[in-house]
Amino acid sequence: MNQIQFIKSEVNTSDKNIEATLKLLSEDCTIPFISRYRKDQTGNLDEVQIENIAKKNEEFQTIQKRKESILKTIEEQGELTPALKLKISNSFNLNEIEDLYLPYKKKRKTRADTAKEKGLLPLAKLIVSSNNNKNINDAAAKYITSAVKNAEEALQGARDIVAEWISENPAVRQQLRSLFQRRATISTKIQKAKAEEEGSKKFSQYFEWSEVLHKAPSHRVLAMLRAENEGFIKTKVAIEPEDALESIERIVTKAAKNDQIIFAIEDSYKRLLAPALSNETLQEAKTKADANSIQVFATNLEQLLLAPPLGEKRILAIDPGFRSGCKIVCLDENGDLLYNETIFPHAPQNETAVAMKKIRSMVNAYKIDAISIGNGTASRETEHFIKKIAFDKPLQVFIVSEAGASIYSASKIARDEFPNYDVTVRGAVSIGRRLSDPLAELVKIDPQSIGVGQYQHDVDQTKLKNELDLVVLKSVNKVGINLNTASKHLLSYVSGIGEKLAENIVQYRTENGPFTDRKQLKKVARLGEKAFQQGSPFIRISNGKNPLDNSAVHPEAYAVVEKMAKNLKISLADLIRNKEKTALLNAEDYTTEEFGLLTIRDIIKELEKPALDPRKAAKVFEFDPNIRTLNDLREGQILPGIVNNITNFGCFVDIGLKESGLVHISQLKAGFVSDVNEVVKLHQHVQVKVTEVDEDRKRIQLTMIL
Repeated sequence: MNQIQFIKSEVNTSDKNIEATLKLLSEDCTIPFISRYRKDQTGNLDEVQIENIAKKNEEFQTIQKRKESILKTIEEQGELTPALKLKISNSFNLNEIEDLYLPYKKKRKTRADTAKEKGLLPLAKLIVSSNNNKNINDAAAKYITSAVKNAEEALQGARDIVAEWISENPAVRQQLRSLFQRRATISTKIQKAKAEEEGSKKFSQYFEWSEVLHKAPSHRVLAMLRAENEGFIKTKVAIEPEDALESIERIVTKAAKNDQIIFAIEDSYKRLLAPALSNETLQEAKTKADANSIQVFATNLEQLLLAPPLGEKRILAIDPGFRSGCKIVCLDENGDLLYNETIFPHAPQNETAVAMKKIRSMVNAYKIDAISIGNGTASRETEHFIKKIAFDKPLQVFIVSEAGASIYSASKIARDEFPNYDVTVRGAVSIGRRLSDPLAELVKIDPQSIGVGQYQHDVDQTKLKNELDLVVLKSVNKVGINLNTASKHLLSYVSGIGEKLAENIVQYRTENGPFTDRKQLKKVARLGEKAFQQGSPFIRISNGKNPLDNSAVHPEAYAVVEKMAKNLKISLADLIRNKEKTALLNAEDYTTEEFGLLTIRDIIKELEKPALDPRKAAKVFEFDPNIRTLNDLREGQILPGIVNNITNFGCFVDIGLKESGLVHISQLKAGFVSDVNEVVKLHQHVQVKVTEVDEDRKRIQLTMIL
């Protein structure tokens, strides 16, 4: 199997498309760039397909490197036969490759090594080649020495050697691995000493639990492992010993069968094979659960980043609170801080009248267009308070997620942005900016701190970070950014740019004023042709010298568009957003070796609606004003809500309380649902019915089947 064949096992496309994609990736082209601007080369592969090619190629390279290392090690030992080399070279299964390597792998001194030192190797060979119990027992007596006290000790040592041979037999391991994958159960037992400790309740489901491992959903596997890590339970992965022993016996006793080899099989399974394969199977289940959980997190993050923006409006943002008061900030159209203050409309101060007067004054003074309220403590009370104020003009009031705002407020990014303000002001600014442009604000926060997903702290953190970074990269480039207003943090996610070039762009902008032309990017320190090629089409310049600079048309294709305008006998500016004129363009007339039909069609489409934001507009949402606490909930109530988290087992809905309610996957709609994302999206406005309220555990069960 070669590289292309290996990738094709996962990605259903032609060899030519895979080869072209690999070539572009090797030239440091980013996935957003390849999917958007190299369609003719890749056969119109989308981002997911290109990402899968990249991941599968990385896996291929990892396997190849491991094989090379193993072959070199065995060769240095003088043990590499042509047959073994062929087996290792032809395998692309890491477990199989490691099985083949196992007999040659350096390991700590084993019981088998000790037995060999005592001269018991010939007796072990006799055991695996003889059917005669008497001959073996008689032979054992010949091995009694100062190191071997009696025949039984000789037989025990020989069995240790045989047991190790059995455990290192690739056929045995593969057969058992298959059994474990199909039949292994995961069971749990409570650690009695921890049963009464605080925090044990959340794991009570797993105090006595058993199920087939490969059927266990990812969230349950991760929940059990978390419970074990915290010391509340012990997990065990096992298959029926009889099944395992039968399988081993069928393989091992083809040449000979005797009492000693049966004893060795039992010992090998119990002492060597079962612990190793049990651990391997659990790790594989963990890896699968990680991948599943990471995918859930990535999907949620993408939806969060691409949440509807309010746009360039003046915003009054409130970080609500009781005793410490509500932190107020006023922001201009660009999200810059104009004014900040603290008001105390709630208990214990109850300075409601003063607070109302101040809010009205700020709204008028700073020409506020909308109000953004964080959804944390005192959120509903603050919303109620704001809606009682008689403003001079209608104002939209939004409830905004605070998730990660505290992380931002204490970060170096926030300190650099607002060195003269404390964390409370910075947090309020973040709440306001999330309304105007969620994407621009959320890129400043470590995605792992945003808290949308399941068991994000239990999965492989490196894989999680890589996946989430890719999501942010794709989201930023999907939307495009304003070159003259974007922060360095947002700029760093533009295709081909990165942190250092982003800093250099901001510095150039500070020293030279706003960019008027995409070509100016080439004057930025260390921004070469490659970075310009990858990044320039994803940045926008409004009111620049060239109207194409405010579109997704790549600068390399400007000449093509100029030719289109010339042929139509109109200016470039008159061609843009002119459906009548673009309808006259025949894509085939403009195809060249460099620009294929797919690219030209994309250009014409972009000319019709340049720089179109793929995100929807923000919508006002109102919770039921009668629901303030858990005590206000009754079974059967139908309430408005916002989806604020999605997992494999359902979605969580904010109904205006501190506690979100769970809509189990079975309650999303009538009939079977395999994927929660088929029915709901993050931040979607939904109607839910209350089915159960557990006040002790503070859990709310909801249904969307009304």
